[in-house]
Amino acid sequence: MTFLRSVAMLSRNRKFGRYPETRWANRAFRTIQASAALLALMLLVHPSRALAANSDLETVLAGSRQRIQQLDYRATGRLTRVDGNGTRTSYKFVAKAHWFPDGLRLLCEISGPGSAKTSLLLHMTANGRVTIDAILPGEKAASALPFEHWNDPVAGTDFSYEDMIESQFFWKTQQLLPPAKYGARDCFVLKSTSGPQGQSHYDSATSWIDRSILFPVHVVKTLRGTGLQKDFVYYGLRQVGGAWSATQVEAKLQGQPGSSMMVIEGGSPKANLGLKDFNLGPPSTQGK
Repeated sequence: MTFLRSVAMLSRNRKFGRYPETRWANRAFRTIQASAALLALMLLVHPSRALAANSDLETVLAGSRQRIQQLDYRATGRLTRVDGNGTRTSYKFVAKAHWFPDGLRLLCEISGPGSAKTSLLLHMTANGRVTIDAILPGEKAASALPFEHWNDPVAGTDFSYEDMIESQFFWKTQQLLPPAKYGARDCFVLKSTSGPQGQSHYDSATSWIDRSILFPVHVVKTLRGTGLQKDFVYYGLRQVGGAWSATQVEAKLQGQPGSSMMVIEGGSPKANLGLKDFNLGPPSTQGK
């Protein structure tokens, strides 16, 4: 921009004196030299910053993905929906997860105040591709959950079916934003974008990840098409058997009353699970 402006000003000035073309050429050449020198200086200064940013991004992604790829747990707890007027509705759940050579499998069962029960089997590959099989209340056999229902609430809570798995860390597009604090914690801020062809109802997910333990403390997911945002806040972070986890996760749609809480009450971080532990029903045909 500065170089083009200099050339334009020179072309409008008629007081060049003798040999105006030569003087114009010399001044233009000096401007080019100055611009080239400035560009060279920028190239010398900025690579270190770019390398540091890339190194931090690799650290965050590697740590987040490794945490998920090492999952091997059983957990019991409850899902609680708190309405705007304070009314609470709780559901029991049991869950187990393990990363196999073909990706993560998560099996969970949610039972309501009555006899209604929801069973889910989620599978995520290393490139973030997800399938969801379900046995919903009133059904007797497992079937692939259609993609248009992935954003439906689980047992009437603020958690959707696809919220049950952290696929955003495996999306193709990842960007490290400037670091920030969340409460007293120093955090990396990672923006994950699913892309126009992404297999998610979310357009993006921004995660505040504690720098010291590489575990998320806050995530904001933006729904595709609507711009509505959902907050996830992680409480009671603890390290068991070398692995960090949260004892509670709160989900809340911004601008809407009420919220939902997932509370872990028991379980084992090293369950030594195998494929036989993830039998929900016939293999899914989703995505074919």
